[in-house]
Amino acid sequence: MQSTRVPSADPISLRPLFTLPVIVAALGYFVDVYDLLLFNIVRVPSLNDLNLSETEISLIGGKILNYQQAGLLLGGILWGILGDKRGRLSVLFGSIITYSLANLACGLVEDPHVYAWLRFVAGLGLAGELGAGITLVSEILPKELRGYGSSLVASIGLFGAVVAYFTVTLFNWRTTYFVGGGLGIGLLALRVSVLESGMFKKVQRTNVSRGNFWALFQGRNRVLRYFRCMGIALPTYLVIGILATFGNEFGKAMGIEEAIQPGRCVMFTYIGTVIGDLSSGVLSQRLHSRKKAIGLMMGLTAVFVLVYLSGAVSSARSFYALCVCMGFSIGYIAMFLTITAESFGTNLRATATTSVANNVRATTLLSIPAFQAMKPGIGVLGAAAVVAMVCFGLGFWSLVTMDETFGKDLDYAEE
Repeated sequence: MQSTRVPSADPISLRPLFTLPVIVAALGYFVDVYDLLLFNIVRVPSLNDLNLSETEISLIGGKILNYQQAGLLLGGILWGILGDKRGRLSVLFGSIITYSLANLACGLVEDPHVYAWLRFVAGLGLAGELGAGITLVSEILPKELRGYGSSLVASIGLFGAVVAYFTVTLFNWRTTYFVGGGLGIGLLALRVSVLESGMFKKVQRTNVSRGNFWALFQGRNRVLRYFRCMGIALPTYLVIGILATFGNEFGKAMGIEEAIQPGRCVMFTYIGTVIGDLSSGVLSQRLHSRKKAIGLMMGLTAVFVLVYLSGAVSSARSFYALCVCMGFSIGYIAMFLTITAESFGTNLRATATTSVANNVRATTLLSIPAFQAMKPGIGVLGAAAVVAMVCFGLGFWSLVTMDETFGKDLDYAEE
């Protein structure tokens, strides 16, 4: 008796991953990360050059950073609404023009108060880049490739942090702002050839309400979906916003003799994140699950953070190596935004994804003051441990209670 062979499924072509929209979204996020972290890196030399004292650098530098974060928070809402009302491309064009011009102006600034407002405008512009890019990529790629596409965008984009660090070592702070602005203007020319999402064009022809931010808070189910998407990302900005940014303080608390440089901590963390984001996308595709991939990465983050806060690190070399490890483990930034895009209908997708991306960034407006307030009483390591417990508690609860979105059809609208 002759046996019959079941034909194997045709292999999925990876060609759509290398189309212009995906490449441009990746390069856009690259410029976004470069410009977003630039002030963190040039804060001291730039304010020194503006003749501020050491005390003023600390106080005014914090104020300028808060202005930038406030711009991100507001811009996340505004660009998200615009992305659902006018289209994903309108955000990609408008945001890049806004932050490119702001960065060029930062290279000419002479007054710290003007500097603060320019960083606010830059933050406002930068808020639109990542959410709109992930939304567009999620809608144009086949569902079998969405995880790969988002990870490709994030891994290339996050490398912008490494380039920003080395650019600052090669040029003075004003030139680095000119480089950032110039990169944005150059990217603008590439975007002229990118086409709008077909899903958005389809929903645009209907009478369904689009870009209503308050609709995200109508109904218990939708509210929980929104906050769970934010919750799973909290450990990522614990690592970036506190453990890496204040690496010099943690180094002293651990008794490390060599001075730890925060700029190097951020750079090494992002090197790890580049590799992690690429790996988490592959992992989610192999496991056929966003939740399992994020769960593994978040669990690994908890292990590395525990090692970090135990104070067991005794040398600068080990400290920076641990930053790379923590960076790798938080490399699910693309995944949490992909889950957000997959959790909402086409008429609210950009609003949700863009606002979630920037709300998570802006959680440092709460976590850093809480960390600073607790330091005098329980020390640097103790204060960070309390913040970490809150972040991981909310993160794991959000992950366990949210729905799986892998392979979900995105061509639908929210009622």
